Formats: sequence, structure tokens, C-alpha cells
Amino acid sequence: MSADRYLFTSESVSMGHPDKVSDQISDAVLDFCLKSDPMSRVACETLVTTDLAVVAGEITTKANLTRQAVDALVREVITEIGYVAKDQAERDEIGFTADNCQVDCRVHAQSPHISQGVDTGGAGDQGMMFGFACDETATLMPLPIDLSHKLVAHHAELRKSGKLKWLRPDAKSQVTVEYNADGTPARIHTVVLSTQHTREVMTTKDGGDYFTDDARQQVIDQIVKPVLMADRADLVKGKLVMVVPGAKGLKLGADDIAVHVNPTGCFLCGGPHGDSGLTGRKIIVDTYGGRGRHGGGAFSGKDPTKVDRSAAYICRYIAKNIVAAKLARECEVQLSYAIGYPDPLNIWVNTRGTGKVAEAKLVDLIRQHFELTPKGIIGTLDLRRPIYRETARHGHFGRELPQFTWEKTDKADALRKAAGV
Repeated sequence: MSADRYLFTSESVSMGHPDKVSDQISDAVLDFCLKSDPMSRVACETLVTTDLAVVAGEITTKANLTRQAVDALVREVITEIGYVAKDQAERDEIGFTADNCQVDCRVHAQSPHISQGVDTGGAGDQGMMFGFACDETATLMPLPIDLSHKLVAHHAELRKSGKLKWLRPDAKSQVTVEYNADGTPARIHTVVLSTQHTREVMTTKDGGDYFTDDARQQVIDQIVKPVLMADRADLVKGKLVMVVPGAKGLKLGADDIAVHVNPTGCFLCGGPHGDSGLTGRKIIVDTYGGRGRHGGGAFSGKDPTKVDRSAAYICRYIAKNIVAAKLARECEVQLSYAIGYPDPLNIWVNTRGTGKVAEAKLVDLIRQHFELTPKGIIGTLDLRRPIYRETARHGHFGRELPQFTWEKTDKADALRKAAGV
């Protein structure tokens, strides 16, 4: 790598990762409430571990959210993710299945002292939120996180279709991109993909259990290579070279891509049985893979009066429209709020020297073209709908689904005209 280039890495995790299991359960509870009562107030947290899911939080809703309803939602989510077993032996090995886990529901009503501020249109909490966009992908997301999400999404597709029958739901991806000095991607440098698997693809070596090299090659050929080639074939400038755990003397060409598949050697025990999961513990995965700042607030399980979520969505909407308008190649936006107070305390924009207009001018344009009170954000993005369960896997940003209204670029033309560019 030349001296004027640099590396940047982002990761994603699959829908079967224990933290994402928790996120999906929390957002399934939120969607259940919003479906019956769009004015529901929800702050739902989930913990999962071996054969146990604990659902807790502050929820005020007209929906029929009984313990039985929560129990059914939890098992529905776990089934959809794929933690199911055909017999007791497989159930014991997985350690967390839809038909066998215990569900503990600990839900109570929201504090009336919070409600008195939110009911008048104020923010549901204090804090600062960020949004980010850049022009290095079609979705205006940073390339490392964009590819990382696509790898675990394709992993899920092959697992659910049965094309790779030995895959299990828990997986993690990581992509390192080599950048030119001007911030443009030069090539894909390294890929890591760890996937839970069945005993079918295990071998014994030196008294230990190992994932087979043949299975590693299948992951490269059927998951890694298709995603890279479909998305950025121009950045695949060398061979994809398998890195075998413990092997010595690996030789890579100048442009070859090192691919680490299950680098620990084996990944039989995974999911909530392998590691406990909590709602809101994958906030960098949920956003921009570390490229943009993060205010610290998690998203899943929170209704849109919580600006941790809704203001982060409007920040992405603003940043994406600024980049789509070609007012900057890269844009980061910050808003901050006080609990119970409707207007943002500040608006901050940083284009890192890529802007065509001054950042102070962009702040003025944001004030003119975007509603930034909690009520205005909810109305603009139509957030009182049961749309959140889908956000809890494969990233909240960068997927142009109809319900992801914060991914629209419908303000770009108006911004460009107002800026006079």
C-alpha cells in the first residue's frame, strides 16, 4: 500500500446474532403496539441467553399487550430468524429455540412525568443525534458498512433457501477498504466472515474441532465473491485468497484480497446460547460503521417520540438529500434536544471540505426545508406505523425500502435550487 493511501474497516452482524435477536424482539413488540395504537409509547428492552428471553420496559398502549401476546411475539421472531430444531439433540446443541425457550415478560407503564412533556410535543428524551451520507455508493452509504450488510444479508438468503444447508443464523462480517488520499475507494483489501454452522462441516485435527477448508471455500465462492462482484467488481483487483487459521507463509499479491472465514477455527456454538444478547448493543452496526459520529442512543424498541431514533432518522434524511443534491460529496449532520422541549437546541453540519456551499448556508437550508420538532419529524417520515422490525436487521440505513422513508431523496431538487448551485 502506498504512503498516501489508508485503510478503513466496518462490520455488520446477522439477524441471528444474539444482540440482533434482542433488537428484533423489541421492535416486534413496538410494531405490535403501533399496529393497534399509533400513539403507543414504547421503550422495550430484551435480553436473550441460553433458553431464555426477558422482555422488559415502559410501555403505554391501547394494544392488547398481554403476557401471552409477548410470549407469542418472541417465539414468532425466533422462528423467523431460524432458531428451530427438528429433534431434542439439535435443540440441546442450539441451546435457544422457539419452542423451548422460557419467556419472561416484565413490562410496566411509562412514567407520567415523562408523558407530561411529550404530550405537548416535546422530545421524549435529551441527547444528540447524527446522520451521515457520502457519494461512494449508490445508496450514499460508506462502502465498508454497505458491503458488510450485504454479506450478512446474502448469508441469510443462502441459509433460508437451503443452498448452504449447514449454515446457522449467527454470523458476523467485516470489510476493510483501501482508500486513496482524496477519500475515494481504491480497492477492497480484506474480508472477514464468521458463520455459525452444523457438525456437517466439521473435522477433527490434532484433537480439536475445526471448520473444514472445503466449507471455507464454499463461503468464499457463494457468499463473499458474489456480493463483492455484484456490488463493486471494479474494486476487486486481485484474487480472493483464503486465510486458513494457523497456517504460516501466506503469500498475497499486491492487489489480492485476504478472506478470513471462521478465523477461530470453529463456530458450532453460537446465537444466544454462545453469548447473551441485549437490545441496543450494536449501535455502530445500525448506523454507519464508524464513519460518522454516533450520539450514543440505541434505536430498537423505541417509539418515534424518542428522538434517539426519530431524530437520527431525520439526520440521515437531511444528510442524504444534501449529498443527492450534489451540494457536498460527504455530509454529517447533528441535532440535539432537551427532554420535553420541541425545537432542536442546535443544528450542525460538516462536509469535510467537500461542500459546494458554506456549511452555515446549509444550516439555513435545513431550517427552511425540514421540520425538526418531534411532531414534525414524525409527520415528515410517517413514523407512527409498524415498520420497525425490518430495521433491526441488516442496518437502519442504506436500504431503499418503501417503508424506510428517511432514505428518500425527494428534497434534493429543492435544496439545489435554493442553494443556487
